[in-house]
Amino acid sequence: MVRKSFMLAAAGILLLLAACTSREPAPQEDEPVPRTVALTVWGAQEDEELLGELFASFQKQYAGQADFEITYQAQSESGCKDALLADLEGGPDVFAFADDQLAALAAAGALAPLEDAEGLRSANLPAAVEAASVDGELYAYPLTADNGYFLYYNKAYFTEEDVQSFNRLVEAAAEAGRVVTMDWSSAWYVYAFFGNTGMEVRINDDGITNTCTWNSTEGPVRGVDVAQAMLDIAASPGFASRLDTDFLAGVQDGSVAAGVSGVWNAVAVEEAWGENTGAAKLPTFDCAGRQIQMASFSGCKLIGVNAYSPEAQWAARLAEWITNENGQALRFAQRGQGPSNIRAANSSQVQGSPAIAALLAQSEFSQLQRVGGKFWDPVSEFAGNMALGNPGGAPLQAQLDKLVEGVTAR
Repeated sequence: MVRKSFMLAAAGILLLLAACTSREPAPQEDEPVPRTVALTVWGAQEDEELLGELFASFQKQYAGQADFEITYQAQSESGCKDALLADLEGGPDVFAFADDQLAALAAAGALAPLEDAEGLRSANLPAAVEAASVDGELYAYPLTADNGYFLYYNKAYFTEEDVQSFNRLVEAAAEAGRVVTMDWSSAWYVYAFFGNTGMEVRINDDGITNTCTWNSTEGPVRGVDVAQAMLDIAASPGFASRLDTDFLAGVQDGSVAAGVSGVWNAVAVEEAWGENTGAAKLPTFDCAGRQIQMASFSGCKLIGVNAYSPEAQWAARLAEWITNENGQALRFAQRGQGPSNIRAANSSQVQGSPAIAALLAQSEFSQLQRVGGKFWDPVSEFAGNMALGNPGGAPLQAQLDKLVEGVTAR
């Protein structure tokens, strides 16, 4: 009986196994189901189409790993810091900003040191890495290395000799019934007149206040010499202080023959002027009986990852995607912006750009923009009065003393 019971039990087990094997395989319950990853990105309004393409390629690259909901919101790169710090925890996961905001964002805890720092350092130009770093720590992804300015000119009105001197440039423009523009309402551009004079402006070690000697009464070039040089230029009918948007409008309607601007206008200028498009380093200007090379602020655009992002890992991947070699090459092709990525910057397309060549030529006379917030308004007020020809007749030294007092205020 024992043997028979054992045989019946064994047969039952075999029948059970056969029944099991005849069914469809059970689903693997441990297979991960892609979850939804929501990311908000702030970028320049002009970048919406470009970013849309990069978002699409990013989603294709990581298809199956997550379902992405990427939301783009237009936000000026120059105003990013203030907008972000107003609601840091509710802010975007990824954002574009100008490099002069980096220290404040890092100090406020909006940015954390990047993990793949060495890879980014080796992939990008040293100046861009420096611009993205605080005390040697990399806090953001370099995006461009072209946030500077130089001279655009229409070859139909100027010779190569004309564009070597700002004073000759405006004279030639007046002879042709055209104007040369530069935005003196922006202290960013006004630095061009003071930067190579021996006088200085810089942010102090506290990261807030400034040192400024633009009112100097000593040395071969004094503050009043620069102020007078600006008045001499403003007096010419061939010069106009105009906003960057007005420069471009003048290029398009033919009233502007030359102007100081940056690579963000390269495509539009070339469309307007065609084969007559010229670009060069900034010229010299007449000052105190000598020719002084105009200086410039330089800088980079960066991509940051919000340290409070609930999707910090995916945000970092998206930031890397936007700023990698392919992303920067696409940015140059569509927007004409100069790459910080070494391989992208060395491409024949970038190297053949007149605007990029002019920016590189000007880089010898530029420095990273490192000034505190009190720099902007006093300089703009002073330069605006110079652009008007100093109609009130206020002493130039008194105006420069007021400028320095404002710039260095605590």
